[in-house]
Formats: sequence, structure tokens, C-alpha cells
Amino acid sequence: MAKISAFLAGEDFMIKLSRLETDIEKVAEKAIYAGIKVVADKMRVNLEEVLSEKATGELVRALGVTPIKLYGGQWTAKVGFKGGDDGYDSNGVAYQLLARVMESGTSTRKKRPFVRKTMNQTRKQVEEVMTQVVDEEMRKIFG
Repeated sequence: MAKISAFLAGEDFMIKLSRLETDIEKVAEKAIYAGIKVVADKMRVNLEEVLSEKATGELVRALGVTPIKLYGGQWTAKVGFKGGDDGYDSNGVAYQLLARVMESGTSTRKKRPFVRKTMNQTRKQVEEVMTQVVDEEMRKIFG
């Protein structure tokens, strides 16, 4: 048999809900940064594993995280490589191109995927970390 319990939303609960409404962007931002940190750290490790002994480490240093932005109603951040004027290695090759060549290979270079590997390895961990951050922030708000 189903059980129904009464819930009276008092003034204290309404205050907490309104606080949640004002703090939701901060909560989302903390959760996204926590999740993107997991991805960036693992991607850095995976990238270092596929680099040759002759590598200078420039590509690893070029790896970074974009600021969180609102795109199409969703908060997003990306892990990627420097672009623009400072997005080139000492040979004048774009970091993004180097990473793409490593990930997908070319007709003369064997592919050494690290992005796909990272995403497969971190998907569940990112969900867990983001859920923990949201739960922790909710506990702070709702007490």
C-alpha cells in the first residue's frame, strides 16, 4: 500500500528555495570546473604517455581549459590547446593541428589517440564529481 506524507512548505523553506535560485549559477560553475579539472588532468597524463622521447613538452603546456560560458542555454567549458597568436610551437605549427594529427593520424603518421581515450576513461568519474559538488552545495544551502 502506498504511503502519503504531508509536507508543509514554510517560510524557511521558501527562503532556501529563493536562495537556491540566486545561487544556481555559482553551483553550476563549481560543478563544471570540478568536472573539467578531472578531464584536463587525465588528458595531460594521457598526452604525456603518447609523446615521444624527443618531445619538448610544448604541447602539454599548451593544454588548457576555456572559461565557462553559456552556449544555447547550457553552461560549458572545454579542454583544448592554445589558439590565436600564441598557439604555435617553436616550428610554427599550431598546437591544435599537432593534437589533431596525434589523435587521428595521417597517411604518414600512426594515430596516437589520447582525447578519445580520456573521454572514455573519465565520463563516469566526471559525473560523480559533479554530482558530489552539486550535492555539497545543496547541503550548504538547505542546511
